[in-house]
Amino acid sequence: MLPIAMIVGGVFYPFFSSLKFLTPYLIFMMLLVPYCKLSYDRLRITRLHVLLILIQIFGSLGIYAALASFDPVLAQGTFICILAPTATSAAVITGMLGGSISTLATYTLISNLTVAVLAPFIFSLIGEHTSMPFFESFGIICRQIIPLLILPLVLAMLLKRFVPKVHHELKSRQQISFYLWAVSLTIVMGNTVAFIVNQQNPNYRNEVFIALSALVVCCLQFLIGRRLGGRFHNKIAGAQGLGQKNTVLAIWMALTYLDPVASIGPASYVIWQNTINSCQLWFKRQKDAHSTETSSVSEPSSHTSIINTKG
Repeated sequence: MLPIAMIVGGVFYPFFSSLKFLTPYLIFMMLLVPYCKLSYDRLRITRLHVLLILIQIFGSLGIYAALASFDPVLAQGTFICILAPTATSAAVITGMLGGSISTLATYTLISNLTVAVLAPFIFSLIGEHTSMPFFESFGIICRQIIPLLILPLVLAMLLKRFVPKVHHELKSRQQISFYLWAVSLTIVMGNTVAFIVNQQNPNYRNEVFIALSALVVCCLQFLIGRRLGGRFHNKIAGAQGLGQKNTVLAIWMALTYLDPVASIGPASYVIWQNTINSCQLWFKRQKDAHSTETSSVSEPSSHTSIINTKG
């Protein structure tokens, strides 16, 4: 689904870029569906969650500060790849890899809510709206981001309380979120390609650097999250929580609030993070297959030994 969505969006970019107005609504629904599955009484904030969110926020700001004097657009493209909240689909990958789904689900909620609160302030200072008075810029971004990221949670809780049948239907149909993600990815990729094709005075060398910087921070986030999570016996949840990003939201935020060229960062991050996840799943399957073969070989010998002992 990933390559199909990206190829279709890129090839037919004139059509899909015209549908960019649908992206916020698709993101809203992408968050609403998995939020309906959350068991709020089982959510527990741990020290690992606190450390991960500190790395996400201060790491993104630190990278921006380090690169801004060298290249502001490169700084923005790298910054958004770290600030972007954890993807709701990360819980699925975590479960497939044998990690703690509850730990990851809690961090996904924390990550999205933190970005919803801090993003308007951050984008007012470093985004394309910096020429406006601060409070005017802050107000505009608040009205766009906070409802997008917080209202799905509020609506999920209201549905559970007042319309349980609808809540149950959404809870039992989590695959809807996957298809919404695929459609959203197609649209944002079409929008990104349209910008690249139609941009004035393109600097392809700089754009390649942005894509490569996204690769570096992607690898670092998976590695740091894994190392940090290992200290709390949650290395898989730590890696996925910090490394797997809501790239659809990240691309939309970059196109809306940053220099549009910065969207190349999260657009390439889609490829890097899914390559890493694909490799992890492949190694996990190989390991499981090897374990199964080993156990199937050892069982007959064990059985034979018991028979011989009895004989």
